[in-house]
Amino acid sequence: MTEKPLSVADYPLAEKRPDVVETKAGKTLDDITLDAVLSDRVGLEDLRITGRALRQQAEIAQAAGRPTLGANFGRGAELVDVPQDVIMRVYELLRPGRAGSKKELLAAATELRDVYGATGVAVFIEEAADVYERRSLYKKRY
Repeated sequence: MTEKPLSVADYPLAEKRPDVVETKAGKTLDDITLDAVLSDRVGLEDLRITGRALRQQAEIAQAAGRPTLGANFGRGAELVDVPQDVIMRVYELLRPGRAGSKKELLAAATELRDVYGATGVAVFIEEAADVYERRSLYKKRY
């Protein structure tokens, strides 16, 4: 069964379309109650946003004519399952003056693409690598 496309009228999903909101483990919003938390039937992982939820938000943003916001949500969806230490390492490299060369940023992009399937994020970093080179942002600033 194919879900109908989401639209601006579906926002916010939790209120307008709770039927499409679920945790990584498949729990619904109705499953997330104080009683369920207190009895350990709901844990922290159930409260984290999912890639699916971010892709749904991207779909709504696109429908609202906000393609940049939609692309941001799409890249966020790619990062949901990337380990925190990898995200922080790449974040640090993206700060001006932190990466020593274009090669470092391109290696980070390759890792995100090849290991984690984060193609959109990899493209974003590759574009940043070109901009950093043009603007001389690889030299140490601090």
